[in-house]
Amino acid sequence: MTILVGLTLGLGLLLAVSPFLWPAGVAETRPAPRQLQRARDSLEQAGLHDVTLSALAAVSVILAIAAAALTFAVVPVLALAVVVALVALALPLVVITSRARARITANRAVWPDIVDHLVSAVRSGLALPDSVVSLAHTSPPAVRESFAEFERGYRATGNFGLSVDELKSRLADPVADRVLETLRMSREVGGSELTTVLRNLAAYLRQEAALRSEVEARQSWVMNAARLGVAAPWIILILLATRPEAAAAYNTAAGLAIIVGGLGVTVVAYRVMVGIGRMPQEQRWFR
Repeated sequence: MTILVGLTLGLGLLLAVSPFLWPAGVAETRPAPRQLQRARDSLEQAGLHDVTLSALAAVSVILAIAAAALTFAVVPVLALAVVVALVALALPLVVITSRARARITANRAVWPDIVDHLVSAVRSGLALPDSVVSLAHTSPPAVRESFAEFERGYRATGNFGLSVDELKSRLADPVADRVLETLRMSREVGGSELTTVLRNLAAYLRQEAALRSEVEARQSWVMNAARLGVAAPWIILILLATRPEAAAAYNTAAGLAIIVGGLGVTVVAYRVMVGIGRMPQEQRWFR
C-alpha cells in the first residue's frame, strides 16, 4: 500500500512539472508588432504584393546612404547630411503609405457598386461562392485582379473560408473586411436576410464616402500648409549652407544644436498639423 501511494504521489508530481520539462512541440504564434503589421498592410494596400519588408528596408538604407553622401558632397555640413539621411530613410515608406491611402480612398467609391453586384448575383440564384467569383469579371478594374486571384484559389481548393482569408489579406481594406466577413457569416450560419444586410451596407458606404470626401476637401489646405511649413525652412538652410562661412558655422557645436533642435520642432509641428488636418483612417478589425 505504501508503494502504491508513493507511486501515485510521484506520478502526480511528474504530471505537475511535465509542462515545464516537455513543452509543447508547436510554438505559440505571437502576433507581429503593430508597426510591422501596419507596414505590411501598407504594402498590400499600395498594390505591392511581391515586395517584402526586408526589401523595403534595404532600399531605404541604400537611399539614405546615397542621399547623405550627395548632400555632404554638395553642402559639407555633417549634421545636415544626417538629417537628409533620416528623411531619405523614411521616404520609401512615406511614399508607399501615401499610395496606399490614395488607393483606399479611390476604392471607397467602388465598394458600394461591388456590394450591388453581389446582391444582384445572390438574387439571381447563384451560390454565395459563385457570386464572389463573378466579381472577377464584373467588379471595377481597381479590385478585379484581387477577385481573379480569389477565383483561382477557390477553383483550386474549394475552400471558401481559406480563399476569403487570402482575399482579405490581398485587399487589406477595412471595407473589404466588413463585406467579406458578412459573406462568411452568411455562408456558415445561413439565413435569408443577406441581401437586405448587403443593401443596407451599400447605402451606409455611399453615405460614408460622400461625407469623407467633403471633409477631406475642406481640410486639404491644412495638409498643404503643413507640407509647405516643413519644407521651406530646410530649403533655406540648404541654400545658406552652400556658402563656405555658413557651412563652417553649422559644423560647430552651436550649429549642430540649431539643426537638431530644428529637426525636433519640425517633426512635432508636422505631426500636430497632420493630426489636425487628416481624418483618421478606419482600422482593420477582421484580419
